[in-house]
Amino acid sequence: MNSYLPGIIKLFHYYKNLADKSVAQLDEEQLFWQYNAESNSIAIIMNHMAGNMRSRFTDFLTSDGEKPWRQRDEEFNASFTDYAAVISNWNSGWNCLFNTLNILTPGDLENIVYIRNEGHTVVEAINRQLAHYASHVGQIIFIAKMLKNEEWQSLSIPRNKSDEFNSQKFTQEKAKKHFTDGL
Repeated sequence: MNSYLPGIIKLFHYYKNLADKSVAQLDEEQLFWQYNAESNSIAIIMNHMAGNMRSRFTDFLTSDGEKPWRQRDEEFNASFTDYAAVISNWNSGWNCLFNTLNILTPGDLENIVYIRNEGHTVVEAINRQLAHYASHVGQIIFIAKMLKNEEWQSLSIPRNKSDEFNSQKFTQEKAKKHFTDGL
């Protein structure tokens, strides 16, 4: 399990980077665009994720991950009105997550932490949050890609470029993949 923490931190950075690269392609109007009244804009998804991160990763080892001060339902209201405020809030959530993960040790991984009074090992709680955030990052990418349409800049292998990509990859020596490569 000594490789778990560095590996999971890389995965969180990977998903943050995917969202950041998607959001960077948008203008302010697109960041706040909603398909309909019941759907979430990218700004709302980012606000929810940041609120969740602050709640889950503040005093991670010593208090329930659902903090009494968290107002989850408010995270789904359009409370931010400009791009810079959304990004600042977003980064504060991620900073809370990374600050906590960076101080954990392998000895912490089997400790029990609580989320809404349900016990999880530290590994289970972290994996739960990774899955949650990855699903929301997928939503951010999907909405951004629809909004940008032909102007979308691919975050992976562009459409109809798989053969070219594979040809290049298979001319290189085998190497261990690092999630931060190419970010």
